[in-house]
Amino acid sequence: MTRNAIRIIISLATIIFIGLVSTQIFWVRNAYNITNQQIKHEIELALIDVVHEIQTHSGDSTFLVDPVEMISENFYRVQINEELQPFYLESLLKTELLNRELNYKFQFSIYNCFNDSVVFAKTIDNEADLQAEEIAEAPPPVDWDDDGHYFSVFFPTIDNEVFSRMNFWLISSSVLLIVLVFFAYVINVILRQKRLSEIKNDFINNMTHELKTPISTIALSSDVLLSKDIVQNPERLENYARIIKSENQRLQNQVERVLQIARLDKDEIDLKRNEVDIHELLELAAQSIEMNFPEKELKIGLTLKADPCLIIGDDMHLLNVFNNLLDNAAKYGGDKPQISVASTLEKGYVQIAVKDNGPGIGKDQQKQIFEKFYRIPTGNVHDVKGFGLGLHYVKTIVEAHHGNIALNSTLNQGSEFIIRLPYGMDIVN
Repeated sequence: MTRNAIRIIISLATIIFIGLVSTQIFWVRNAYNITNQQIKHEIELALIDVVHEIQTHSGDSTFLVDPVEMISENFYRVQINEELQPFYLESLLKTELLNRELNYKFQFSIYNCFNDSVVFAKTIDNEADLQAEEIAEAPPPVDWDDDGHYFSVFFPTIDNEVFSRMNFWLISSSVLLIVLVFFAYVINVILRQKRLSEIKNDFINNMTHELKTPISTIALSSDVLLSKDIVQNPERLENYARIIKSENQRLQNQVERVLQIARLDKDEIDLKRNEVDIHELLELAAQSIEMNFPEKELKIGLTLKADPCLIIGDDMHLLNVFNNLLDNAAKYGGDKPQISVASTLEKGYVQIAVKDNGPGIGKDQQKQIFEKFYRIPTGNVHDVKGFGLGLHYVKTIVEAHHGNIALNSTLNQGSEFIIRLPYGMDIVN
């Protein structure tokens, strides 16, 4: 599947999910409003029934216009024509609310018009048939008319009751959210697999390019050795034999690097622990790299100030780590690579900084630079050889020594790799 096809699929799926989420939000909001209005209406009807019961009980035939007034979303004031006994009102409220399945916690208050004050207040938990002395939320203040009798009812948990009636919408929204998360996960997997596929293809292309040159050289040298007159020129014979041996060694080295990474992936790192002088390894690596690039004006400056510089580790693997870093710095440093290597002590660690004057690495690629087979894209240009294995190997070995590696780099301003290895500590396999 091409990258454009993946982008189209992701775009269409995103548009569909945005539409689904928007529709779900619309319907959930409408359902909430409808449920809220329905509960309010049922509460008002229950309170009107309470008023009618009070009038019937007292023989009052007066018609009250809109006796129930909603002061706020969860607070109601009810007008009556006589004084009430608190327990009688409590019984009526509980009965009428339960008749309409309004099993909500509420607080009722009774207003006395003769002394212009609330003479009784109580909180009832209808569902549990319990009474509570305190509630989490207090009812709002009310301007009582001093020429009548009133009682008020306050529902502190009304919002929770609205949501409790919306189980279907809450469940459907949760399912939609799960599907959305799963969709995002699938898209992430697809993009990751696509990226891995591209990295694999780049690795195959790089390997083909790396192996093609020595194979071609060996083939040409073999053809020369098969010529009949080659025995008459021993120097030429020896030269081509040396070329074959050199290119064969080059092939062996490339294959060994791939096999080495395969062993690392299988957790088959066999660290031979012994006392290692970091400065000695850095000096050996610097000498080796300078000899490997005779065609370049390579300069490696060593500033080794760590004291002590001894750690417990595997000298062969650590030497390979430093060789890889210096080799990369030399390859990407142009015709005149300027490399500086510094060592210092930092809170129980030997810190080694390898800085170059190369092209630098962009921020978007720095997180991937230590991944296996990853190389900075250069199209079909293969001016710098490699499989994208070196930095992955470096990171794996450093972490196997309980250390860490960091990268500081800016485009066109070079790169600096900083390794921190603990000293005075043993390695636990």
